[in-house]
This record gives sequence, C-alpha cells and structure tokens, in this order.
Amino acid sequence: MASASTPAPVRVRFCPSPTGNPHVGLVRTALFNWAFARHHGGTLVFRIEDTDAARNSEESYRQLLDSMRWLGLDWDEGPEVGGPHGPYRQSERMDVYTDVAARLEEAGHAYRCYCTTEELDARREAARAAGRPSGYDGQCRDLTAEQRAAYEAEGRTAIVRFRMPDETITFTDLVRGELTFTPENVPDYGIVRANGAPLYTLVNPVDDALMEITHVLRGEDLLSSTPRQIALYRALAEIGVGAGTVPEFGHLPYVMGEGNKKLSKRDPQSSLNLYRERGFLPAGLLNYLSLLGWSLAEDRDIFTLDEMVEAFEIGAVNANPARFDLKKCEAINATHLREMPVAEFVAACEPWLREPYATWRPEAFDRAAFEELAPLAQTRLTVLSEITQNVDFLFLDEPVLDEASWKKAMKPGAEEMLRTARAKLAEADWNADALKGAVLAAGEEHGLKLGKAQAPVRVAVTGRTVGLPLFESLEVLGRERTLARVDAALKKLEQGG
Repeated sequence: MASASTPAPVRVRFCPSPTGNPHVGLVRTALFNWAFARHHGGTLVFRIEDTDAARNSEESYRQLLDSMRWLGLDWDEGPEVGGPHGPYRQSERMDVYTDVAARLEEAGHAYRCYCTTEELDARREAARAAGRPSGYDGQCRDLTAEQRAAYEAEGRTAIVRFRMPDETITFTDLVRGELTFTPENVPDYGIVRANGAPLYTLVNPVDDALMEITHVLRGEDLLSSTPRQIALYRALAEIGVGAGTVPEFGHLPYVMGEGNKKLSKRDPQSSLNLYRERGFLPAGLLNYLSLLGWSLAEDRDIFTLDEMVEAFEIGAVNANPARFDLKKCEAINATHLREMPVAEFVAACEPWLREPYATWRPEAFDRAAFEELAPLAQTRLTVLSEITQNVDFLFLDEPVLDEASWKKAMKPGAEEMLRTARAKLAEADWNADALKGAVLAAGEEHGLKLGKAQAPVRVAVTGRTVGLPLFESLEVLGRERTLARVDAALKKLEQGG
C-alpha cells in the first residue's frame, strides 16, 4: 500500500458507460470515489461516457442515475445537477474532442495511421514469433506528405494515433506504490477512429483535464492504460487544454467471483438490480462493498456511511483482489435491518406489502396487525423481500401450504397432538404467554417438548415450519381465525391428507 499527500481541492470523477444493468464492481468504484471526495471536502463529478452509440442506451442512462439516487451517492457536478464544466454526457461534447484531436495532430503529438487491420495483425504475429513486444510498431509515425497522399489515393482511411514519447514513465499509484513503464511496452495508440469518432483513450483524459480532475480512482483493469494517459495529459498541457496538471491515480483491486475469476456482468450476483429487487438496504449493501478492498478497522465490519466518510483514505485500500461473498453481504445487510428504528423498518417494508409482491387482496391488509408483528420480523429478516412470506398468513383467507412443511410436521401422532392443542387453545386467554402455556401443556400430555408440540400448530396456522414467533403470531391472528385453521388442518388429516 502507498499513501500520498492530498492537495486541495480534491476533484474526483465517476464516469460509467450506460450499457446494461449497473454492476456491483462499478458501484464499489462509485462508492470509493464518493467517500474520498466527501472525506476531503472535495467534489464528485458524475460523467457519462456514452460515445459508443451502438452499446449505450437511454434506458441504461436513466437506470444509472436512478441507481445512484437509490444508493444515496449524491454528486456535485453532472447530469441533473449541472456545473461549470458541462455538458457531462460525452455524446454532447463531440465538438470538443474533434478540436482537441486536431490540435494534438497539428502540434505533432498525434498522426495519421493508414495501416489496415490485416497489416497490423500480420506484423503483430511476426513480432510475437520473434519474441518482441507486439504493440503498434510505428509504421506510420513519420510519413511524408507524399506518402500520406499515396495512401489516400489508394482509398485507405486513417485513424489518428497518439505519439508516445520515447521515455520511461514512472508514477506513484495511491494504492500500489511506485510503478514504471518502459517505452517498448507502451506503444502509440489510437485516439480517433477512421470515421472521425473519438475513442475512450482520447475523451476520458480530455474531460479529466477540462474538468480539473485531481484524482483518478478506478479499477485495476485500467492500470495498463495509465502511462498512455499520463503522456496525453502532458501533451494536453502543452497545447493549452485544461489546467496543465496530471491527476494522481489509484487503481482499485479486482472484485472476484467464483473460481478465482473476476466478477463479470454475466455473473448473476454482479447485478445491482438483483440486490435492489431482493430488498437490500443501500446502507447494508454499501457497507459490504466498502469491505472489498478497505476496512474501517480490523475487528469491525459494520459501520455507517458517515463513519466510512470520516475514516476513508485511498492509501488504506488493499491492492489484493477482493472476493465477493454473498453470504457475508446478506449477513451485513441483516445487521443493518436489525439496527433500523422500527418506524423506518415498517416504511422500508412498504413496497413488499403491495402488488406484485403481496399475494393477498389489497383490502385484506391490516396495517395495525402488521405493525404489531413488525419488530419480531425485523430481527429475523435478511432482506426486505422476505417480509411478504413471513406475514402473508395474517392477510390471506387460507395460509399458503408448503407441502414439505406439512409432511415434516404431520407425522404419525400429529393429529392427536393437534386435537389436544386445539382444545387447550380454545380455553386459553388470548395472549402469547397463555397460548404458549396451552401448547406446552398439550405437548406434555403426548410426551413432547415444546418444539415438537408446536410444529403441527404452526403448519396448520401459517402453512410453514419456520416463520415469526408462533404465539405472538397467534395472538395477532386472533382466536377465531386460529381455531378455524386448526380445524381445517384436522379435517385434511382425517381425509388422509
């Protein structure tokens, strides 16, 4: 790990492409940039890299903004906020990139390359066979005007390549320490396509320069492009684009999935939408994602975003790959659920108490009954979507019967046990303690401890072997409905069910 002095004012950027569903690795990058900016009282620039019209979509763009809002990661400049360096969608900045590319070419920092794909492939293969670096070999670096004219007369089109300086580039990565790249390993690279469309390799550093970005915190997969960008920043300074400074870089560790592979968009557990639909809390999910490369303290996994902001430094990020552990993510989310004020928990459950999640008729929902059991549910849920199945027995005319639960609970002797329990429940005061006493007494008559005795009652009333505390549930459900469900279960057993 490495640390570096942090000049003020800090300006960082989060610049996703609007393609498909947001990825948890992308969210981790957004979180670290946000926390770094907030810790230093700096500025987070939210920038949309949407120059690739074939891959980008307006739906994905809207989803990105909605996801950031849901997570609570606010931005200081960008879409819907504005700022002095707009517009913040690259598709609206094409004239800027065209102008900068022309100025780079005019100043000798870029040149036209007429090599065909086939020629490039053949030369790369030959270089590999000879044990040489297989990057671009500079074929078109020093073409004369006559040579360029001859290529164009052949009908060849040209891309624009950036001319890398013939020098070693060394920089201090805020996560990985000092890194050095020699010239033979960083060849000239394309910045403008043959059709005139600017490439990511140009637009990203140009926007960083113009938006005065001081720190670039991004994924490890982009590390190899850093020396190219440093050289481009310096060239931009020479032609008067931006403030003339080179940002500091910090490359965040890979997020790994199963089998020591980088978590990709194809992995089901990588999609942010999955966690949102399951009812993860933003605070719980972000708490876990922050642990993928950073920690508040060695012995502390649970903390708030405010506590993270207070402590976050990029130099404390671990460079080693971080493994995504869904079970730990769920456990951390469950802890955040338990620590919520009950009123906030009730409000957070609201979406899962309505269509399309709720399986009961809207008019059957009893808010007072739900609020009575909510504190008990809060201590048992992992994610908010589990609330529906935990309380549906309250609002359905009949419980949803889980066949496996029925077979497990209604073994030989269960019918007699259930009849005894029914009789004692009918005579009991209707409160949790008295109801527990009634079932306990019924169990004693049949030589059963409470756990075995209550199983057929629970399945008869709720349809499942697991759920909220049984006797509090019976108290809220009421005497009449409870006994009716026990009677229905007895009838089913009489009929051989």
